[in-house]
Amino acid sequence: MTLIMGVLNVTPDSFSDGGLWLEPDAAIAHAIDLVEQGADMIDVGGESTRPGALRVDPAEEQARVVPVVRELASRGITVSVDTMNAETARATADVGAAIINDVSGGLADPGMPQALLDTGLQYVVMHWRGQSDSMESLARYTDTVGEVRAELSARVTALLDVGIDPSRLILDPGLGFSKTGEHNWQVLAGLRAFETLGYPILIGASRKRFLSALLPDGASATDRDAPTAVISALAARDGAWAVRVHDVASTRIALDVVRAWQAGSDD
Repeated sequence: MTLIMGVLNVTPDSFSDGGLWLEPDAAIAHAIDLVEQGADMIDVGGESTRPGALRVDPAEEQARVVPVVRELASRGITVSVDTMNAETARATADVGAAIINDVSGGLADPGMPQALLDTGLQYVVMHWRGQSDSMESLARYTDTVGEVRAELSARVTALLDVGIDPSRLILDPGLGFSKTGEHNWQVLAGLRAFETLGYPILIGASRKRFLSALLPDGASATDRDAPTAVISALAARDGAWAVRVHDVASTRIALDVVRAWQAGSDD
């Protein structure tokens, strides 16, 4: 069954919830709430990767995320850390992180593969063409699904070549990263092509800008939770390993519907 990765941004500038969970106590309380709503794991991020965002010093990123990861892990919560920095991966592994969710797929920090080898953490390899301040200019494809799949496959090969255990890898086609709305929908429609690579697939559509085209003018980021839940259900139907979402409750219901539907078809 498809898992739910709850988003916990401990940042001042994330696109939909920046500043809400910056203080550790607030972040921890929100994470616990997400788990109670049905999240299977919590993805803690200390650096915004929204379009146009500037990089954060790794020391500042670690100051934001390490106390939160330590507390959540101590409570038995599975923690993923959304980071492109090898030293942050190491620091959070030391306090109990289980997964590194790297939107650059190891391209932003050449030390990341060695950090993975040393820590043995699971690793989300996302499709990435460049930093947040330049990625929109890189959204050019002639065969979106084919090119994204090939570029992800190349990253997997590079990681395997340095000794990363293939059983630790999870792939993310990178919705919203160097992709227009049309590209995002093409990737979602072609989800099963990514599954043929033989790795679990993570889908992160939650509250992303391309969903606003489905909504009335002026709709808020949280209004995108309904289409996010539908995408979660469709991704589950197509075999996604997990979906990364801000609003866990609506996605939990959507996935329960998929599970009930599939159980009915098995009778």
